[in-house]
Amino acid sequence: MDKDMSLNEFYLLLRKKRILLITVFLSFVLITGVISYFFLTPKYEATTQLLINQKEKSSNRLETQDIQSNLQIINTYNVIIKSPVILDKVIENLSLLTTSDLLAEEISVTNEQNSQVLNISVEHEKLKTAVATANMTADVFQEEIKKIMSIDNVTILSPALEKKSVKPIKPNLPLNLIIASILGVVFGIGLAYFFYLINTTVKTEEDIEELIDYPLLGIVSPINTNVMDVVGTQRKRRRREKSDPEKDHSEG
Repeated sequence: MDKDMSLNEFYLLLRKKRILLITVFLSFVLITGVISYFFLTPKYEATTQLLINQKEKSSNRLETQDIQSNLQIINTYNVIIKSPVILDKVIENLSLLTTSDLLAEEISVTNEQNSQVLNISVEHEKLKTAVATANMTADVFQEEIKKIMSIDNVTILSPALEKKSVKPIKPNLPLNLIIASILGVVFGIGLAYFFYLINTTVKTEEDIEELIDYPLLGIVSPINTNVMDVVGTQRKRRRREKSDPEKDHSEG
């Protein structure tokens, strides 16, 4: 049978399957909330800011070409900061039980557009470790860049601080619940429509025509149960009258 449906039929389907939709929706939200809150390990983020600039000239001003040069070299610094040359020393100084490749995955280096400020951010399960790693990476980079590029233009602008008020950035419970809600609605609608597709029961006159491939000649209307009760009572009374007419006459 043809399974195409109109918008009104689709609405009626969703209304009919509302219990299924609500169940799927709540299941997605509940499972996501439990996993996010009880099973995912929280991660903290600490950020150290560096300022990339040139030595001040005798005029005590920075020329435009110097600023442009600094902006271009920041891309190079992004690569150097996450290289084993820097991270191996960070691991050694902090006695971290990791490798430079794994540590590089926890570090992100960013800067705002047309800005000479470089942000070194570290994600870790412990806030103390994240703060120490971010600051140590900045310190090591500031010292090693002098040897690598024979230039001294890195200043630590703002070190990472360990604050008790800092909250984990992961897992993001509100975001996870929003995503789970959307997926729950989509999956619930898809499941309702799937059940509709696999349901081969005959529901309408059109289904009968498509099934037997013959035109429909007539329809039997639904019978009112109240009318059937009245008819049944009348038939019983007639039977009693025929079976015992004398009794009925005497009663009259």
